[in-house]
Amino acid sequence: MDADEDDVPEWADRIKANVAGEVRRRRKEMGWSAQELADQCERLGHPIPRNVIANMESGRRANLPLVDVMVLAAALETYPVCLIFPVGYVEETQELPFQGLVPTWDALRRFTGEQDVPEYDAGLVPSFELHTSLVGTALAALDEAEQAGFAARTATTRAQKEEAERKRTRYGDEAISAKYTLRHLRRDMRDEGATPPELPHALGDVDPPAPDADTTTEDRL
Repeated sequence: MDADEDDVPEWADRIKANVAGEVRRRRKEMGWSAQELADQCERLGHPIPRNVIANMESGRRANLPLVDVMVLAAALETYPVCLIFPVGYVEETQELPFQGLVPTWDALRRFTGEQDVPEYDAGLVPSFELHTSLVGTALAALDEAEQAGFAARTATTRAQKEEAERKRTRYGDEAISAKYTLRHLRRDMRDEGATPPELPHALGDVDPPAPDADTTTEDRL
């Protein structure tokens, strides 16, 4: 084996080194001591003693639980993935054992699902992303329709009133279309056994009303 290969960290060690280096860099950037970081972790409900943090930063800590990474990230006001894959501070890293080095930016994008990987199952993430987009579209259309309605009511000329009415109709149709798609998307989520995100009050009519417990199936038909 080449002597240089002996110096290449194993995958797990490399990931721990990524986290340790970024925790240390971020901590110093915030002007905190290891004790102040430990105090913040304790305030968040998951104590990580100062000596544990010091050992992690110096590479003496043997393991690094995921829960620690999550709390350290919150304490340092960053995201866990930014500790694992410190884009801009670590040029290349490994994603899995026995794999070659890849750009840290690419590793982060695959870790978060932003970059598609052939044959990987993204679960319901695309559905939740679409849900967020549809909610935003529906709310924006409702707001525009309401503003157009006000403009129609306060118009001082016939032309202004007609233009405002056209806008209200157009935005109203956009809202209806987005809500229709939302209703079917939420139904599909439930069919998958998932719980759809909570809807804002303005979209409370998207889900069909729950059947009355006192109503028989024959009555509903």
